[in-house]
Parts: sequence; C-alpha cells; structure tokens
Amino acid sequence: MNMTFLLTISAILVAIALVWTLVIFKQEENKMKKYEEEGDSLEDQMKRSQEYETKSLRSDIPLQLIIYAIFTVVSLIIILIFI
Repeated sequence: MNMTFLLTISAILVAIALVWTLVIFKQEENKMKKYEEEGDSLEDQMKRSQEYETKSLRSDIPLQLIIYAIFTVVSLIIILIFI
C-alpha cells in the first residue's frame, strides 16, 4: 500500500465528515429562517432553546460522536494496514 492511497482515503473521509456536518448545519439554518418568517416571540425562543438543549444532548451530540468515531476507526485501520 502506498502513501498516496493512504492520503487519498484520509482526504475522502475528512470530506465526508465535513459534508455531513455542513448538511446538519444547513438544516438548522433552514429552521432559523422558518422561525423568522413565522414571527418569533421571546417565549417561543425560550421554549425552542430548552427543547434544543434536551434534543441536542439526546441526538445531535451522539450523532456527531458517531461520525467522528467512524472516521477515527477507519483512519486507524488504514494506518495499520499501511504499516
């Protein structure tokens, strides 16, 4: 296995993690635009903030951890194969 292959696979994995993160960011951005269009009260903002904190701890953070754990494991496997 040569160094070019290792670097190519690593670059692909970084790109996948980046794109996945950007997709999640874009979804959140779209939600914010929707809230602005509907009109936003202070009470609605507080309610969403509390819901987001709960949801984030339950789903978003574990999803991000899974993304980067997969990236790390695959990278380590590739490095071990290379060595």
